[in-house]
Amino acid sequence: MKLMNILIFLLFVTFANCQSKIKPAEKNYGLIVDDDGILVEKFDSTIVDENKYNHNNTIYKIGNSFKYNFEHVTPTGEIKFFKVINDNSGWEFVEFENTDSTTIKYVVIEVANGNPMADHIPDYNQTALVYKSGNNKGYSMSGAIENEANVWIHPPRDKYFEILELNPFPYIKAPYKIGTKWTWNLGIGDHWADGRWKMWEGQIENEYKYEITDKRTLKTDLGEIECLVIESKAKSRIGETVLVAYFNPEYGFVKLDYTNIDGSKTNLKLTELVEKKNGR
Repeated sequence: MKLMNILIFLLFVTFANCQSKIKPAEKNYGLIVDDDGILVEKFDSTIVDENKYNHNNTIYKIGNSFKYNFEHVTPTGEIKFFKVINDNSGWEFVEFENTDSTTIKYVVIEVANGNPMADHIPDYNQTALVYKSGNNKGYSMSGAIENEANVWIHPPRDKYFEILELNPFPYIKAPYKIGTKWTWNLGIGDHWADGRWKMWEGQIENEYKYEITDKRTLKTDLGEIECLVIESKAKSRIGETVLVAYFNPEYGFVKLDYTNIDGSKTNLKLTELVEKKNGR
């Protein structure tokens, strides 16, 4: 019995010594919890660092900027873009042959420093993203979730890009290999309705199904990039939408091919990645 007590004491001392060598920051990073179907980082309440959801990111690092060219393809195959109405009250489609300097053909996603959403959502648990549509001065904000369990981003959602709210969101879940499947659900209000694609009343519930189906090398403006292909569908009482996403662990979502609720398509392709050294 005495020998057993001595062994327990020695184990306790060894454990205590090991614990004392762990830095406070290391104790509070890496805890992953489920948040309505997406795995997010959870921190001790004593951690007040406004960049706590950003430090471990390898793609969506503070200051990084991702430029995507885009096109809208109608159900009959016509290519269109859009422009903002002069008083910024809305937007309108622009035919391919009528494009000019005011036409928006790309969107830029920038990773914000700190947590600018905290004033509006105190428990905001995402990396904040800023979305800028072409040369338009206005911008919107949302977020990304990046950790060892999954990568998820909110797509652009300002003006024309509101159409993407009805589609599967860009999302990949570990293990990052062909055959991985997962599901997700999200409620979407009728404030995203638009007569140019779909009208409805009340909230709908999108049920998403995702699967990593392939690995392909894409030729891009950034060179050849090897990507995992994620095929996904969203289904609700108003119809179905589709997203085929191409993901790379260094560049993130390299290509996004959407099939919208009205049968049109929205194609986004990464054309530029600007990295800020040390996120400054």
